Amino acid sequence: MPLFAHTDLPSFERLREEGQRILSSNIAIHQDIRELHIGLLNMMPDSALAATERQFFRLVGACNHIVQFHVHPFTIDGLERSPTAKEYIETHYEPFEKIKDDGLDGLIVSGANITQRTLPEESFWEPLTEVFCWAKENVTSTLCSCLATHALIEFSHNIRRTHLGKKRWGVFPHRVIDRQHPLVADINTRFDVPHSRFNEVFKADIEAAGLKVLVDSQSAGAHLAVSPDGFRVVYFQGHPEYDSISLMKEFKREVLRYYSGELENFPAFPENYFNSEAFSILEKFKQHTITAKKSGMKLQEFPEQAIVKHLDITWRDTAKAVFNNWLGGIYQITHQDRRIPFMAGIDPNNPLGLNF
Repeated sequence: MPLFAHTDLPSFERLREEGQRILSSNIAIHQDIRELHIGLLNMMPDSALAATERQFFRLVGACNHIVQFHVHPFTIDGLERSPTAKEYIETHYEPFEKIKDDGLDGLIVSGANITQRTLPEESFWEPLTEVFCWAKENVTSTLCSCLATHALIEFSHNIRRTHLGKKRWGVFPHRVIDRQHPLVADINTRFDVPHSRFNEVFKADIEAAGLKVLVDSQSAGAHLAVSPDGFRVVYFQGHPEYDSISLMKEFKREVLRYYSGELENFPAFPENYFNSEAFSILEKFKQHTITAKKSGMKLQEFPEQAIVKHLDITWRDTAKAVFNNWLGGIYQITHQDRRIPFMAGIDPNNPLGLNF
């Protein structure tokens, strides 16, 4: 399912340079195959805006090459943006009003940075819940990532997430606990998923709300769950879209925050992520950073290039398989008019015809 570069969004060219198959308009218009239109509500901060596009685009574009994917990035009000980011969004993103007019077959909702004690206090809460309400009536299936999962569970089921007391981040082993569901068909029964969060909705609370947990981790909690109908909403607590370097970039930002005085203590290392060689390099940099902060010395450059070659990605193939199953499910049941969520004869309360 190749991506179609239907706009001049820079991420398309970046992905093409990485070897991703991207259809140009002169090829796409001559292909007599169906399109799927997938929205990406990108709520990530400016520094991660384009990277988040590419992460989700890669997963969509790597799926079975039988349809053309038109991915429509958009964002919402209530998120702090720099003038540069505002210009980028104005140039390359679509307004939500246009998204609503044109329709979508599927919707991906990213995470976001938070600034308030509870999610309903966030300035983006009302615009986000407006998207949720529209998608419930008009989109075949919505896939939520991390913060978006917590927000929709609270909005729909009045279940608040719990603060863990510390940051849970790293790469954690997971296990499929319902092998019959189509979303996890033909994927590894054990696989890794990156996590990065301070909060969690616990498995017991998810199940108490009538949601079905498909993938769980003893060390990181429930990762993949679906709405009671089995497909209309897909919830991720982890970040299967992450690149191999994503946690390293995040760790680098935390180190710089510590050096600048934003954090009192040097950040904990992400679990199960850095191998022994990388850990040795970073332990030395940790001691240098602590000394530099205390003495007012200039901080040396973060040893990014020395670390990159020691990073492994142990979750990408499984993430691609789950996305392939999700998009394949949408393809089988969505209406050819993307403004209508289901083809005739589909039961919205059990769109995949599952035996619950």
